[in-house]
Amino acid sequence: MGLSARMLKALEGVNYVTPSPIQAAFIPIALTGQDCIGQARTGTGKTCAFVIPLLEQIDHSRPAVQALVLCPTRELAEQVAVEARRLASEHLCEPALLVGGKPVGKQIRDLDRSPAIVVGTPGRVIDLLQRGNLNLKELRIAVLDEADRMLDIGFRPAIEKILRQCPTDRQTLLLSATLPPPVERLAQKFMKSPEMVDLSGDSISGDLVQQYYCTVDREKKFGLLVKLLLAERPHQCIVFTRTKRKADELYRRLKRRLPEVAAIHGDLQQSERDRVMKRLRSGELRLLIATDVVGRGIDISSISHIINYDVPESCDDYVHRVGRTGRISSERNGRAFTFVTKEEGEELTRIEIRINKMLDEWRPPNDAFFTPRETRYVEAETPAPARNDEDFADFFVA
Repeated sequence: MGLSARMLKALEGVNYVTPSPIQAAFIPIALTGQDCIGQARTGTGKTCAFVIPLLEQIDHSRPAVQALVLCPTRELAEQVAVEARRLASEHLCEPALLVGGKPVGKQIRDLDRSPAIVVGTPGRVIDLLQRGNLNLKELRIAVLDEADRMLDIGFRPAIEKILRQCPTDRQTLLLSATLPPPVERLAQKFMKSPEMVDLSGDSISGDLVQQYYCTVDREKKFGLLVKLLLAERPHQCIVFTRTKRKADELYRRLKRRLPEVAAIHGDLQQSERDRVMKRLRSGELRLLIATDVVGRGIDISSISHIINYDVPESCDDYVHRVGRTGRISSERNGRAFTFVTKEEGEELTRIEIRINKMLDEWRPPNDAFFTPRETRYVEAETPAPARNDEDFADFFVA
């Protein structure tokens, strides 16, 4: 792709050999300075697709902010900054991370050293612009990462305010798994004849993910969750709920039996969210209960299962949830399960239309409750003691 010797050495250092389809298509266009929109499902390598052109085009000898990456969540911004540091190993480039929930003093000090790349969330970026600590007058490239999610959670006014303070002759790159009308309007307003790279295809939710639906009565969801965990024995699993209250409720019911479970949502302090994410990345956590607010910030290749405890509010949310597993950096295919009540049949149909794929139904196998720990009852020809669904949760860690 005509990359510099320094970049090739950095890529070799992190064992990146063959570009993913979105990288192979997006990088050559971005390297020309042309505005570009990249659409591809979550987990296909979009971060490298824009980080590599940033590092190749900025002047590493000039002390000024030349590239700005906007992300919807603190977790995602942190992951982008980490990836940028890895790929900048041959440039000695240290990106600044500007996110809420972290001490602003340190971020101001980071800006005082005039970093070439800034990665942040719109709220904190606006704050530091207004304080006068962030100067975008010499910006060359602006990146909108997960643009659809940023608009979903109400960042459009902040994004527009930031882009208006950027030089008009900048390059703008927009990456997204979906391109709903609000994102298209944003692109029309702030991008110059952008070239489109659309690799979403018909299988937007990914060929690497086996997807199922589970019919269930609302009051029996928790029992089905336990049966599913017992039957699947996931390596690492994220359970998505619509509300923070439901996430906390599930966490309270499971933590009594499972030492490797945690919950994460927007009401948690940033220090606690950081602690949960660290435990997830290290493999200490096996089960995470999450809301969509932070779901986009979870980019862990070891996630083997996704469970939609609640049907997502939109079809695009389904695409992003399922994209947490079956990632190109994973050695295993992912599995996704969506709990559907009889009142939610139309919502399931809309999801199937969106991804152009019929989901198979999953039912608990007949032996879902026979675990090694229970076998002794069978061998002794003694009836196993009666247990309710919650009692089976402790077998998940067996």
